[in-house]
Amino acid sequence: MREEKVPVAPEEAGERVDKFLARKLDGLTRSAVQKLLEKGCVTRDGKTLEKQEKTVPGTALCVQIPDAVPLELQPEPVPLDIVYEDGDLLVVNKPKGMVVHPAAGNPSGTLVNALLAHCGESLSGINGVVRPGIVHRIDKDTSGLLIVAKNDRAHQSLAAQIKEHSFTRLYEAVVYGVLKDEAGTVDAPIGRHPVERKRMAVTERNSRPAVTHYTVLRRYEGFTHVRLQLETGRTHQIRVHMAYLGHPVAGDPVYGPRKVITALHGQCLHARVIGFRHPRDGRYLEFTSELPEYFTRFLASLRARE
Repeated sequence: MREEKVPVAPEEAGERVDKFLARKLDGLTRSAVQKLLEKGCVTRDGKTLEKQEKTVPGTALCVQIPDAVPLELQPEPVPLDIVYEDGDLLVVNKPKGMVVHPAAGNPSGTLVNALLAHCGESLSGINGVVRPGIVHRIDKDTSGLLIVAKNDRAHQSLAAQIKEHSFTRLYEAVVYGVLKDEAGTVDAPIGRHPVERKRMAVTERNSRPAVTHYTVLRRYEGFTHVRLQLETGRTHQIRVHMAYLGHPVAGDPVYGPRKVITALHGQCLHARVIGFRHPRDGRYLEFTSELPEYFTRFLASLRARE
């Protein structure tokens, strides 16, 4: 059980408590907050609050958040495309459609289930048993390279490299529209969307710095093939930043136009290159993944229009 104290600023007066806390507490949906309220886990000045009550400026809400109950993870013999493996880590080429770790809607068939079958107990435990070995993640419908730590020492080293921006992550994507500049940088903070909690957004409020560099590879009629380099690693960063530029990733059902390119089965986004210093001996390793068939097929259809 952990306790969060959430102060209410003057400009936040009169907001429903459940809506306010869902916006302020990262990782909690409004329905999750409402369940905490129903259980009496939210108080103000020692008094238990109801979900319909309003915020009062100058006060603080005290929220008791129960410890997460880990899922019972089962090893599953799901095929893995392993690009590199040694005693400390492995690099996996994740296909589009595979979820990285189990959640309520995806309890099995995930990368973690497959890793448990492949590695047994040889996975780091820093992220708890729900996400063993996972140093960073990519979205379900993003394909490409992902690194997995086999022990806590490797995990800590790789996580530190990501934090200090020395970890190379290059993506390729096809975006809507024709980008004018040959290259550019999007430096815009990303936080939880103020209304739609499952989405992220460029916002100054409750956000973290986010930087994405892009380079045009080729322009097509109505689309652009781009290379993207992450300086930071926020949730949905590339998808949010490209949509912010007015060029969302093709096929993106969340940040793209209402009429989705269904043939892509999700965003046309591939983690192409990953590079890092090996946590044991410091040597630099870099791996490249070829563009998958769904991506090359889409490029071929764009070339055919020319």
